Amino acid sequence: MELTFALLALVAVLGFALIRPHGWPEAIVAVPAAALVLATGAISWPAATAEVGRLLPVVGFLAAVLVLARLCDDEGLFRAAGLMMARATSGSQNRFLASVFAIAAAVTAILSLDATVVLLTPVVLATARTLAVPARPHAYATAHLANSASLLLPVSNLTNLLAFSAAGLTFVHFAAVMTLPWLAAIAVEFILLRWLFAKDLAVHPRRDAPVEPIEVPKFALSVLGLTLVGFAVTSLLGFSPAWAAMAGALVLGVRGLARGHTSAGRIVAALDIPFLAFVLCLGVVVAAVMNSGLESVMQQVIPDGQGLLALLGIAAVAAVLSNVVNNLPAVLVLLPLVTAAGPAAVLAVLIGVNIGPNLTYVGSLANLLWRTVVRRDMTDGSAGFVEFSRVGLFTTPAVLVAAVLGLWAGVQIFGI
Repeated sequence: MELTFALLALVAVLGFALIRPHGWPEAIVAVPAAALVLATGAISWPAATAEVGRLLPVVGFLAAVLVLARLCDDEGLFRAAGLMMARATSGSQNRFLASVFAIAAAVTAILSLDATVVLLTPVVLATARTLAVPARPHAYATAHLANSASLLLPVSNLTNLLAFSAAGLTFVHFAAVMTLPWLAAIAVEFILLRWLFAKDLAVHPRRDAPVEPIEVPKFALSVLGLTLVGFAVTSLLGFSPAWAAMAGALVLGVRGLARGHTSAGRIVAALDIPFLAFVLCLGVVVAAVMNSGLESVMQQVIPDGQGLLALLGIAAVAAVLSNVVNNLPAVLVLLPLVTAAGPAAVLAVLIGVNIGPNLTYVGSLANLLWRTVVRRDMTDGSAGFVEFSRVGLFTTPAVLVAAVLGLWAGVQIFGI
């Protein structure tokens, strides 16, 4: 009975998060669902409190990065990125696609996948309109890179923050080991998307497209650079990198308020408090499902060890589970099961839950955000479920294998 209640609660939370009727926040169902599993005894108060305590530092980090990304947008960083992409095109869409890949990979790695989906994707679509070229290749680049290019740093994705805590690595060591998987995923994604969308990319951009002067927000870039250094330093000193993220957000926030580039309301909105509550409550519901019997089932499915075949198997299981229950619950389910095997197994889970979601819209909440962003510009069905899955089936398996091979090589080079 407890397992039934826990599973029903999880289905209700994920179903509402995927549909989001009337744009209502995910917390509307997640909070009552967490209360339900507590009331039915699917999880005890001490266990729920322990789960919330484990997630709070991660959620605080996420909040700081969300604010930092919004303040960078207010400083004009993403507008400058769009102008740089338009200028780099020089009559070739392949150059446009390459610039989209470079900027999207950097934004995802440094400011998280939400910044790529919510802030960069509209800029890419606007640039495609200005150049009078099909938006599909470039829009799908931002969709896929928001997931697959989020492997590099602990700050790139909420799943990374969870894996970072479980792996027990320093910020620098994590980034070193994940560099090869990150580069491999981006390279294979670029080759396959360029091949898949060759017809769209053959359209020549407008040569008379207006290109405004680029005003590079040097102060914002400097703060971002110092914040990245702060991530590494705080991790080495044994402090949470969230302190560095909060410092960067504070500096840009004070400047933005003083210069009128932002407002207190925009900063509070960027925190997305309902989403943060959703993450905490989802953690409680997933813990209830695990405690009620799912853990023993998954232990029989997940491979053991840190050899290449084991890493491929772990990543594959994580990718499939992401497309069944979404990648955030998937990582919450799998991390406790692989932590004892070692950091490489934890990072294999991360590869699966970050790259796997490119298969279907169900895979990650970022996919659904992307669909909302592009729906106005891609009205021909090219952003529909069937087309999204077709593109995902063409690219995701190869990208997943390439990233795991990169992880295996990274482990041999840097050791963990």
